Amino acid sequence: MGLPEININFSSLAVTAIQRSQRGVIALILKDDTGVFDSVEYKNVADVKSNDWTPANLDYIKKAFMGAPSKVIVERLDEDATDYSAALTRLAGKRWNYLAVPGIEQVDVTDVSTQIKTWRDHNKKTFKAVLPNSESDHEGIINFSTERIVVGAKTYSASEYTARIAGILAGLPLTRSATYFVLPEVDSISDSEDPDADIDAGKLILINDGEKIKIARSVNSLTTVLTGKSADWKKIKIIEGHDLVQEDITRTFENDYVGKVVNSYDNQVLFITAINAYLRGLEGDVLDPNADNMVGVDIEAQRQAWESVGTDTSTWDDQKVKETSFQSKVFLAGSLKFLDAVEDLDMKIHV
Repeated sequence: MGLPEININFSSLAVTAIQRSQRGVIALILKDDTGVFDSVEYKNVADVKSNDWTPANLDYIKKAFMGAPSKVIVERLDEDATDYSAALTRLAGKRWNYLAVPGIEQVDVTDVSTQIKTWRDHNKKTFKAVLPNSESDHEGIINFSTERIVVGAKTYSASEYTARIAGILAGLPLTRSATYFVLPEVDSISDSEDPDADIDAGKLILINDGEKIKIARSVNSLTTVLTGKSADWKKIKIIEGHDLVQEDITRTFENDYVGKVVNSYDNQVLFITAINAYLRGLEGDVLDPNADNMVGVDIEAQRQAWESVGTDTSTWDDQKVKETSFQSKVFLAGSLKFLDAVEDLDMKIHV
């Protein structure tokens, strides 16, 4: 008879998690009057028609593909567009991982940052953006802050090179971080005066180690650790893991459960069992195999739900609460420990 379909779906997601994580989707917003379309999607750089774009925008698209993403979505705006709202509206219903707006002026950065934060915090989207010099203090914004990036005969600003950085982040597997990722095409940069301070301030910067140009440390713009977050949330790799798990569980729940399964305790147990099997499949690459990566019924939340409609649960033990599902809601809770990459060495030698 085989496994229930939900288990098969989750098992497949666990098996392909690393492969999918290194083939992320990039969204670009470009102002260009060459073409007359609004949106276009490219699977590889050979699909890009050079006569659709100005030389500068064509270069940005090619820079994005250097990181080997699975797809690049480009939203075109007219050159005289006064903001990016139309392109952001079109992107709201699409699936992508990283946004870059190469050439964006600093006056517009805050608006784009605010939209990304709203999508993540209120709409539970997993969108992220690489923005220039954006002190957003948020895990969904990568604050790229290196200027005067020289590549051959051309010099790029931080804003102009965001497409390349987004491509790198989208192309990396969850088994590694972008820390010390080498950009072989870059000849020189404007060096940071204090790299440690810049990193602590949530800036993703490039450094010159004397031989090559590379990403200093793979951090996002988060600097303030609030309730519900930890210092790990400052790391791009950790947030990638969060987003992968959220997307997989949410999409499977919506596709296989919503409206199709009655909300009984038995069906909740089946769903929980499938999730925990999926989580075990991520251990060793995404999750720490030495931690208890599990979810179960959120007993406190379910008890409060019943209390909110006037039901006295004071005589209910925890098992009774778990077995008494509430309306159409499924309350789950658990804990996960995501694996970071090796980045620091502290070694003592006694002679």
